[in-house]
This record gives sequence, C-alpha cells and structure tokens, in this order.
Amino acid sequence: MTVTLVLVIAMAVLFSCGVYLLLERSLTRMLLGFLLLGNSLNLLLLVMSGAAGDPPIGTSAEGITDPLPQAFALTAIVITFAVSAFLLALIHRSWQLSRADEVEVDEADAAIGRERDEPADEDPETTTDAEQEATR
Repeated sequence: MTVTLVLVIAMAVLFSCGVYLLLERSLTRMLLGFLLLGNSLNLLLLVMSGAAGDPPIGTSAEGITDPLPQAFALTAIVITFAVSAFLLALIHRSWQLSRADEVEVDEADAAIGRERDEPADEDPETTTDAEQEATR
C-alpha cells in the first residue's frame, strides 16, 4: 500500500468515528468527535496537497511545493483548538450547574417535531367554499 492510500484510509476512519461521536448525547463524546473531525480534516489537506517537493523558498520555481495547503492546515489547527476550548468551557459549566454530561431532550422541540410529522387536516387554499361552510 502506498502512503497516500494509508492516509486516505486513516482519514476515512477518523471521519466516520468523529461523526459517530458527534451524534451521541454526551458532551464529552461530542468534543472527542469534533477533535477527530478536525484531525481528519488535517489529513485531508495533507493528502490533497500532492506529492512532497522542494521547499517553496529557493532560486528556481521548478518542483517546489505549494505552501497554501500548509497554511490551510495551520488555520484548521487553530480553529479546532479554539472551538475545542469553547466546548470544554461549555462542558465544565454544564457539569458545575447540573452535574450531568448528557444533553436533555427539550420538550418544546419534541412537540414541534411531532406537529411536523402529523399530516395536516386540509389546506384551506385547496378546499372549496362548500367544504369550508360545512366545517364551520
């Protein structure tokens, strides 16, 4: 197996595990899922940057590596770190207030979801005047 194929497989595994953990109700698992997604994004940028080449600083422009994917990777690392710090602060505050790490089901949101799932009685624009009079 080539190095690129190994990186693609590792990226796919990290991405799938990250999505799975993000769908959990535990805030700590959500944080771990976000970290895995950030690492898989960095691997994606590494794979998409192409083959290794000469450093971008030199006398000739032949065979140099594009520095833009490296800049994207550094930016992704900084953004992942900042969002992770924010999520850690949220988890810590949630633990202080309720001693719980689970995200609870909001009853108002669940009621709205149930209303959307129920079929509508009738659309007033499609009913005739006689049907509207009969329902009154």
